[in-house]
Amino acid sequence: MQVKTDFNEKQIQILLIAEKLFAENGFEGTSIRTIAKEADINIAMVSYYFGSKEKLLEALIVYRTSDLKIQMENLSVENLDPIEKIDKLIELYINRIRCNKGIYRILHFEFSSEEMEEKMKILNDVRDRNLKSIETIIHEGQAKGIFRKDVNIPLISPTIMGTFFHFSMNKAYFKKLLKLDTDEAFENYIQTTFKTHIQQTIKALLIYES
Repeated sequence: MQVKTDFNEKQIQILLIAEKLFAENGFEGTSIRTIAKEADINIAMVSYYFGSKEKLLEALIVYRTSDLKIQMENLSVENLDPIEKIDKLIELYINRIRCNKGIYRILHFEFSSEEMEEKMKILNDVRDRNLKSIETIIHEGQAKGIFRKDVNIPLISPTIMGTFFHFSMNKAYFKKLLKLDTDEAFENYIQTTFKTHIQQTIKALLIYES
């Protein structure tokens, strides 16, 4: 059965509440009953809209990633050189994760088991789609002699996301280390210095040594 991609106002309300609860309590630690109570609706309504907790999570993944799909596909065909595309790709990734920390925290920490991965085929569909967009950009750079031929493309995305999550999950430590006094200063650091660091790191993996 194809996953629904358009949602009404009440469905979006349920998705946002589920996202918050999944991020705070974990997928297994959140019940449909809790979601329904928080959304101030009866359990039957959640089941009517989504069927099950797994299907609700699938819908949440679709809701949070559908516009990213369009942005990634548009970027891969933009009239930019491959290095500029990589810079924009990383900016897109970091902005998406930063602005949607709830769903990315769920995806990063809830899918370590093979059983859960098997249930959430939609997640691998999203990953495959994103990988295809990255491959398009890197293959273009390789064809033009800009990028190395031996790039391990499947590791590009986890390199970006893994670095981001390590930095973000150790926020208190890095705020103190980098003398960032406020949450606003921390977020600004991510959008500037941190983003530039990731761009430099990925380009160092891609570009021939001079």
